[in-house]
Amino acid sequence: MLAIYKRELRSYFITPIGYVFTTVFLIMSGLAFSFMTLQSSTTNVSNYYVLVMFFFIILIPLLTMKMFSEEKKTKTEQILLTSPISITDMVLAKFLAAYTLFAATLLASCVFFISLYVYGTPNTAVLIATTLGILLIGGAFIALGLFISSLTENQLIAALITIVSIFAMLGLGLITSSIPDNMTALRVVLKWVSVFDRYYAFTFGIFDFNALLYYISIIGVFIFLTVRVYEKRRWE
Repeated sequence: MLAIYKRELRSYFITPIGYVFTTVFLIMSGLAFSFMTLQSSTTNVSNYYVLVMFFFIILIPLLTMKMFSEEKKTKTEQILLTSPISITDMVLAKFLAAYTLFAATLLASCVFFISLYVYGTPNTAVLIATTLGILLIGGAFIALGLFISSLTENQLIAALITIVSIFAMLGLGLITSSIPDNMTALRVVLKWVSVFDRYYAFTFGIFDFNALLYYISIIGVFIFLTVRVYEKRRWE
């Protein structure tokens, strides 16, 4: 598992993908931070992170589109399928490699927060909680992209389906407020499954254990589905 993890992490920097991801992420988040906090004269980073969340629609597929698609295209997946490592370890190694790059870049962007302490008195609990919420949401989206990548050998198709899927998951939170009052049950269900709505508690500096379980469940479900896809393929 460790060998695959290292190989996957290294592959991001053998190709331009790792450099493109970190550069674009830091530039986009830097501009968003400047506009949403410094120019707005606020130390509240909630709106900044909401904007960053929507950047994931484009950024996360960069990390996930090649995970399994490239293995299938280059016919190297047969080596993985016949290796002594378990399918679960292989899938976890690929997920953790992508998540490591994502989390390291996000945490590096937290250097922007220094300016908040220079020019104001930000709520540290809110900074920590919102960053944790974004780390969890990123993990859920990476697991989703991992699963989609296991379904096709075409990286572009994997990226496009991941973009649409992340947009749909975020969009659920935007449409709940427009649902009529006579459809309360539908609104409650959509708010319950919405990735966006589960993030709200973190914006108040609250560590929401239910939201933590929700995001971990999404990660677990998509990793499980990916394992099932490859277990079926191993026996075909």
